[in-house]
Amino acid sequence: MKSAAPVGALALIAALGAFAALAQIAEADRKSGSAFMSAQTQQMQHDDGTNPGMLSALDGESLWKTKTGGADKSCADCHGEAQTSMKGVAARFPAFNEASQTPIDLQGRINLCRQDQQKDTPLAPESRDLLALSTFIGLQSRGMPTAPPDDQRLTPFRERGRALWSQRMGQLNFSCAQCHEDNWGKHLGSAPIPQAHANAYPIYRLEWQGMGSLQRRLRNCMSGVRAQAFPYGAQEFIELELYLAQRARGMPVETPGVRP
Repeated sequence: MKSAAPVGALALIAALGAFAALAQIAEADRKSGSAFMSAQTQQMQHDDGTNPGMLSALDGESLWKTKTGGADKSCADCHGEAQTSMKGVAARFPAFNEASQTPIDLQGRINLCRQDQQKDTPLAPESRDLLALSTFIGLQSRGMPTAPPDDQRLTPFRERGRALWSQRMGQLNFSCAQCHEDNWGKHLGSAPIPQAHANAYPIYRLEWQGMGSLQRRLRNCMSGVRAQAFPYGAQEFIELELYLAQRARGMPVETPGVRP
């Protein structure tokens, strides 16, 4: 999803905003964000030797094996080898959390384990360690289909995420759907508009020169339409993530993705 647009693109954004959101993208027409990248950036993602996100995955592997907290336990002490126990896990998040009776994303699940099982303080949003663990766990699902849970308890939350996706917001009075469903493949300035499928997070973004979560990308989009961004961890973001997971159902996980 696009971040704040350059001034030269604001007129185009306003023009696009004049159109109402149309139907969802047909399954046969769905494309990963990687399909809209240059060949050079695609090659960077596909080659583990040049994908900068793999450095975060390596950090995550080290953290997976590191004992921490009052319980002096590592992730591996409970889950064993991540290559086996975490295979397919990231593809199934967000998921319903019994304790809170609300959905939780993968980073939230990591912090719950850290707090409840390791007796340690939660990792801060967008912190290097939280992104590293998320990337390492996500890597274990790479190539597997995005598979959001078929759990009826998630339905009302997912529907709120769907509504937020289509809701106009900000000074530009623009919705996610107007950009990424009605106008994908067009350009804002020199940048192509992707379909915004969330199947590659955490990603390494060249603009950021570092890793970032899906929530960071969503906050960028909200800033782009001049809206007040929700705080990290907000229920609205989890609900939007739920809808985006459903929207990307069956698309292969690409973590760690690389984007411009």
